Amino acid sequence: MPEPPTPPTLSLIGNTPLVQLTGYDTGPCELFLKLESQNPGGSIKDRMAVSMIEAAEQSGALSPGQTIVEATAGNTGIGLALVAAIKGYRLILVIPDKMSSEKIAHARALGAEIMLTRSDVNPGHPDYYQDMAARIAREVPGGYHINQFGNQANPLAHEVTTGPEIWHQMDHRVDAVVCGIGSGGTLTGLSRFFARVQPDCEMVLADPIGSSLAEFVNTGKFVPSGSYAVEGIGGSCVPAIADLSRVRRAYSVPDAESFQTGRELLKTTGVFGGPSSGTLLAASLRYCREQTESKRVVTFICDTGSKYLSKMYNDYWMADQGYTPRPASGTLRELVTRRYEEGGVITVKPADTLLTAWQRMRMADISQVPVVDNRRCVGVLDESDLLVAIHGDASKFQSPVSEAMTSRLETISANEPIHSVYGILDRGLIALVTDDDSFLGLIARSDLLSYLRRKLQ
Repeated sequence: MPEPPTPPTLSLIGNTPLVQLTGYDTGPCELFLKLESQNPGGSIKDRMAVSMIEAAEQSGALSPGQTIVEATAGNTGIGLALVAAIKGYRLILVIPDKMSSEKIAHARALGAEIMLTRSDVNPGHPDYYQDMAARIAREVPGGYHINQFGNQANPLAHEVTTGPEIWHQMDHRVDAVVCGIGSGGTLTGLSRFFARVQPDCEMVLADPIGSSLAEFVNTGKFVPSGSYAVEGIGGSCVPAIADLSRVRRAYSVPDAESFQTGRELLKTTGVFGGPSSGTLLAASLRYCREQTESKRVVTFICDTGSKYLSKMYNDYWMADQGYTPRPASGTLRELVTRRYEEGGVITVKPADTLLTAWQRMRMADISQVPVVDNRRCVGVLDESDLLVAIHGDASKFQSPVSEAMTSRLETISANEPIHSVYGILDRGLIALVTDDDSFLGLIARSDLLSYLRRKLQ
């Protein structure tokens, strides 16, 4: 009996473009980017998602009506959700709570059920995402733990598709490949392929600072893992399927460098990659600049940057996390990240309607909005003011903001010392900061907490 045809969307996985990076100092080397962001699910993980599900189907381990369960940093989950939606499987994903909201929303849109868990615990803890996924798979009737970290169909996907594609696109001349390790599938599959076709091709590891993997490659010793913000790569232990035997060099890249490298890549080339792509590119550039002879080097744009618009491509998030330097003043000016004159604060005018105010508050997911007139903050409108104004008469939405706003304001000068804002925040209020009578911006408790956390870095 002939096999059923591959669904059209799944046939688009793989055969991604490969382009040479120009405009960068790559030493004596040529550096090429494999654009895995062009897969239908937006990442390299689409390859192993379809490989793992189809291998399970062929072996009889997975059949219609069962529930797939997986622990994921997001992209594997999106790839699995894509395939599961097309093939009609229920999917439960266990995702650490540091992952971007865009990735979680993408997986949910494809029909996946999301279980968020802690990102600050290690293997063996009941809330560790891999341990939780295994437990859920045991407890759910018909549950199948696909386990990307121990599934041999994961590296096989890269051995039979990614590797041959690179080999063909590079005209059979590849001197080094720079990878990260999430599950270990990409590095392992490519190591196996290039061991056959070009044994002297060097496998290079790119790793976030805070991960234990680069130290293990460079010294053979494990050090305790720390925290890092880059998603999808790095870890506290070597995954079961990861074969590091051909990796001779590893680079540790700080979060700030990963994010800034990815942002710069977008601005200079238009290539839109996520934070792990920034890690890989930063490590690749270091490797290339260290060489004394010409080499042809390949690395990956692992996923699309559109999954991180609320994080690494958000200037305010970058500043809040301390990845964008700002002058230290010791005054409240240092705490105002979102500034009115830069368009960073959602505001309304006194003559705007309450409907306009409500729509802006809903769009920005905020509960109150400053009322600004000629650069002066003249009031604040919050949800309770709105409810009082329109209660029993929806036509009041057309009333001007000036009729419902609160004019009793807690303003404070931007030149005051940081400790001076505590009193305002302790009363559950938001501080309205002024600069020579002009409205500068707001300080909420979250701004103060971000400032104090940055002091720990």
